[in-house]
Amino acid sequence: MKVVVGLSGGVDSSVTAYLLQQQGHEVVALFMRNWNDASVTLEDECPWIEDSNDALMVAQKLGIPFQVIDMSELYKERIVDYMFDEYQKGRTPNPDVLCNREVKFDVFMKTAMSLGADKVATGHYAQVSSTFDENGKEIFNLLAGKDNNKDQSYFLCQLSQDQLSKALFPIGELTKPQVREIAKEIGLVTADKKDSQGLCFIGKVSLPQFLQQQLVPKEGEIVEIFKDSPLFSEGMPKFYSQQEELEFLSRKIHYKKSDGKVIGKHQGAQFFTIGQSKGLGIGGHKESCFIISRDMENNIIFVGEGHSSPGLHKKALKMDASEVHWVREDMKLENGGSMEVMARFRYRQALQKAVLYQFENASYIEFEEPQSAIAEGQFAAWYIDEELIGSGVIA
Repeated sequence: MKVVVGLSGGVDSSVTAYLLQQQGHEVVALFMRNWNDASVTLEDECPWIEDSNDALMVAQKLGIPFQVIDMSELYKERIVDYMFDEYQKGRTPNPDVLCNREVKFDVFMKTAMSLGADKVATGHYAQVSSTFDENGKEIFNLLAGKDNNKDQSYFLCQLSQDQLSKALFPIGELTKPQVREIAKEIGLVTADKKDSQGLCFIGKVSLPQFLQQQLVPKEGEIVEIFKDSPLFSEGMPKFYSQQEELEFLSRKIHYKKSDGKVIGKHQGAQFFTIGQSKGLGIGGHKESCFIISRDMENNIIFVGEGHSSPGLHKKALKMDASEVHWVREDMKLENGGSMEVMARFRYRQALQKAVLYQFENASYIEFEEPQSAIAEGQFAAWYIDEELIGSGVIA
């Protein structure tokens, strides 16, 4: 079988290529150049050049063909512009999820197929299996990686059945230490290379500095909402339908400046996200202050003190119907339907017990326990056992 590997210059994709070669496949390595603006990186060197050199050395060591493909324009169009747009709106985007859906498993995958590939492999810590339904149709299952610390199934939560049918994740059944051990044993240059940090397409980058390329800093006020605010002591109203109750539980409280006390200044609400405590420059509190809301129109950040701030927690989240995606289309809920799931809305968050509800215009996830820092624009993903069933953008 001919397999194209997305060779990134890291240890995970390096070992992916080696394992496929050991399994007897014809392996071709493609390196994606995703970014060409060094002005926002944290170090002097251009990270993609260093990474492509490492990828080339791995390909040479393994004796496999290697090619660089320039995807920087596509990235700007599909990922970078999306990020700027989301932050401008006061939402919290996840470029890694979009990168997989829009680039790695779309345009990159199509490029690989045009080269005669049967499958595309990446160094994700996830697994794919398949079963057949009663009509003999093959159904692909996206499963969590074996290494709980590194499981990356969440980043793949927007993939389709068609994309999964062509995907391979050879290291999904290994742990990170095992991957590094294999790389050392065969003498790969990437064996001890640190995992990439930062944005998926740039690497070592300062996010505020990156955002300031297009989003203009503008001074605004930081307002503290106190725990004893009347806004938090409202009783539960009477509900006439389940959706009405879920709408209430997932609602966004619209704070006003007069609801609290001005305690500081910031340089632009768009540079911050829900749940953030770093970079606020607030002192004089026993516990850290966390962002509980942002008023983008008036450029105000609202904060609450401590992890227990009532404004930080919600029992449910909402997703518009148009933003819900089922990896397992055959398990899609009908209007009025529900299912017990395990859910998360950020990478590495422990899976939480929840119930997913489907209505005509929206879906809701109601958690067994209140959740901290649910932010608009994040992806919520739901699982049954080890399998990721679907995902949606938080409204």
